Amino acid sequence: MTGSRIDKWIRPAIRGLHAYHVPPAKGFIKLDAMENPYRWPDALLDQWLDVVRQVELNRYPDPSASSLKQHLREAMAVPAGAEILLGNGSDEIIQMILMTLADEQRSVLSVEPGFVMYHMIATFTDMQYIGVPLQDDFALDSFEVLHAIEQYQPAVVFLAYPNNPTGNLFDKNDIKKIIDAAPGLVIIDEAYHAFAGDSFMGEVTEHENMLVMRTVSKMGLAGLRLGLLAGNPAWLNEFDKVRLPYNISSLTQASAEFALQNRDVLDAQTDQICADRETLYAELNKIDGLTVYPSKANFILFRTRPGKATAIFEGLKGEGVLIKNLDKAGGLLKDCLRVTVGTPEENAAFLAALKKVL
Repeated sequence: MTGSRIDKWIRPAIRGLHAYHVPPAKGFIKLDAMENPYRWPDALLDQWLDVVRQVELNRYPDPSASSLKQHLREAMAVPAGAEILLGNGSDEIIQMILMTLADEQRSVLSVEPGFVMYHMIATFTDMQYIGVPLQDDFALDSFEVLHAIEQYQPAVVFLAYPNNPTGNLFDKNDIKKIIDAAPGLVIIDEAYHAFAGDSFMGEVTEHENMLVMRTVSKMGLAGLRLGLLAGNPAWLNEFDKVRLPYNISSLTQASAEFALQNRDVLDAQTDQICADRETLYAELNKIDGLTVYPSKANFILFRTRPGKATAIFEGLKGEGVLIKNLDKAGGLLKDCLRVTVGTPEENAAFLAALKKVL
């Protein structure tokens, strides 16, 4: 009886989905989720605890998070004239955007492979999803993207810069052509901006239909679940209408403000990760049978010999190292694995385990 009611009332598109799966990681060297591997120094943790002790948990949080927005504006170099909208991670921001634009006759366009939540949330909101394949080297195929824009007239285009899961920066001039051609919004997703060395944030006031999305997760604050959208106030005012009240908790606001006031610690960790990324990339390139792709993020994508990726992934798990198996996604990601840049000790353990299981 329950099954028949579910079939009757749950939308078929939702019935056909699988929930976003996060594998258990206890006991593993965790290099699968693009997290910053570093904790704060003990002295900084003690200062943070003094801050959160002052938070009044019996009161609702500041609904506009005005103080936090000001700290983020400074830390993220958001230009004057641009507004900021905050979300419970960038996932909630994507959801707010698509809820506002949603119509079953409208489409969402991105590239494949790309961030899976663009497709999933488009499905949640009953919008058509258009995925334009990247080129074999994961470069943006601007001709095909522009053709798809002309054909489908998407309400919004999502482009990650750098791209997830490939780690590369698309050609900036190609992206500008897409912004100019798009009939609706273009969202530049800069989740990995801290590692990229480039950004569209400084240009966000130059394009009426371009917004920049960021998160503090990759900077070492993944546990706070805090994302932001910056750009034209007229767009953000509309998205704010579907934002749930008090979506940024008091603890998140206080903790994020404290972290941004101690940005030198986060910046030093980012510099370390970028340096270790280059070392890890060089070491992976020395291993026969792997094709390693350059990265401007905090992870590295590599391709194994045909048919070997899943066996290598399972072998690494057997050695206590958890990375991301992208082989099952198929398409351009066939035979691909992705490893997050960890501490030097974690990276060394990964490399030793990888050489053992190859």
